[in-house]
Amino acid sequence: VIELRCTYDPESRGGSTPDGRKVRGSIHWVSAAHALTAELRLYNTLFLSEFPEDTGADSDFTTNINPDSLEILPNSWVEPSLADGASGPHYQFMRQGYFYPDPVDSTPDQLVFNRTITLRDTWAKLQKQER
Repeated sequence: VIELRCTYDPESRGGSTPDGRKVRGSIHWVSAAHALTAELRLYNTLFLSEFPEDTGADSDFTTNINPDSLEILPNSWVEPSLADGASGPHYQFMRQGYFYPDPVDSTPDQLVFNRTITLRDTWAKLQKQER
């Protein structure tokens, strides 16, 4: 990011305003100068089909396993406060979902976060309704 064109309304912090205006969204960013690197593991649907056991006679449910059910982002940037876990055990990362520090692989020197749930996907919901 080279430049931001925006307005800052300190009254809207926290998602509400004294005059009752609805805040549609807040933008947060991580300072590149202060950020820590982390590995993010994005878990997606395990099966390609809603009914994975519905296969032909010559195959089993494993033919419906999603080869993209795990995406690993090895060089993601996160807030420095995540190194000590001071904010809590679950975090929402922008436009990705909710994450939990990996209890086995994550250390203060090598942060690893597993996505536990994706954010609501309005586009996917609309696509499903059109079918």
